[in-house]
Amino acid sequence: MITRERQPPNLEMPFHTLDGAITPTENFYVRCHFPIPQINPDSWSLRIEGAVDQPAQFSLTDLKRFPRETMMATLECAGNGRIFLAPKVKGVQWELGAVGNCEWTGIRLSHLLEEAGIRSGAREVILEGADKGTIAELPRPTGEIHFARSVPIAKAMDDVLLALEMNGRPLTPAHGYPLRAIVPGWYGMASVKWLQRIVVTDEPFHGYYQTIDYAYWRRDKSGPVLVPLAQMSPKAQIARPQSNETIPVGTKYLVKGAAWGGEGGISKVEVSFDRGSSWEEASFNSPSVRHSWRLWSFTWHPTKPGNYTLLARATDCRGQTQPLDRNTDHGTYRIDHCLPVEVQVH
Repeated sequence: MITRERQPPNLEMPFHTLDGAITPTENFYVRCHFPIPQINPDSWSLRIEGAVDQPAQFSLTDLKRFPRETMMATLECAGNGRIFLAPKVKGVQWELGAVGNCEWTGIRLSHLLEEAGIRSGAREVILEGADKGTIAELPRPTGEIHFARSVPIAKAMDDVLLALEMNGRPLTPAHGYPLRAIVPGWYGMASVKWLQRIVVTDEPFHGYYQTIDYAYWRRDKSGPVLVPLAQMSPKAQIARPQSNETIPVGTKYLVKGAAWGGEGGISKVEVSFDRGSSWEEASFNSPSVRHSWRLWSFTWHPTKPGNYTLLARATDCRGQTQPLDRNTDHGTYRIDHCLPVEVQVH
């Protein structure tokens, strides 16, 4: 793993090691805003409160009476690829590996909300983690805050999973033990770790990590509007070759990577060897699974020596294609444009 920060720990997978549809737990990226909380599973509980008929509290034993299910889902940090932005911007300098695809096992959030009874007029569900700390940069609230994000009621009742296991084993402390949210199709900041409290609210949530951080500018008729990050955009990344790799002329080279994001899944990946002037369609090496990445490859036959710029772009099932150029309204997040890989053929 590549260490981007030691305290709190922020680690990424070397993306060129991509090998298989499932990311091993030990290779799955770690994103922490505050120190990893020390949680005693015997005294831990999950509280549900707010706009509900019956506020509830669940221990780990209580959660076992709900039906379990497993889903495959890709999580990507909203700042993945930030190291490529120029000029340099603030934030963890992720390269390509703040992304991973796992099997998550747990219970539907909807089961717990139904038991608590959602009141008429409820709009959002706030997910709060046990991790907490102070914010260093202005503007900021004073004192300690918990990491928290919200999702609309419709999303909460649809497919949000409260995960107890990752790849068939209990969550590790770095990945949210004993319970974390998995919000499929959304950037990773929504999948709150170390869950301890769920608040149903009839008003929009305006917490720090909903408005000041993890937000971007969207162009509306009235002008730019600051909105919270949510759904991932379609995106393809090249795992091999790596930047500055040297490839012998006249050989067959297997260009490979992964693509994810977009409602309905990825339908096409294309690669370019001339900075986007022409494109070739790649082949998929894994099936289409909603909210899970697809592995892809293309056999390249470089016949002339020289410097080449490789690009990959994804198209989702709704026809939305990954852009060539950076949208600067996205600020330090949502790096979803095609990232170039420079190689030399000799």
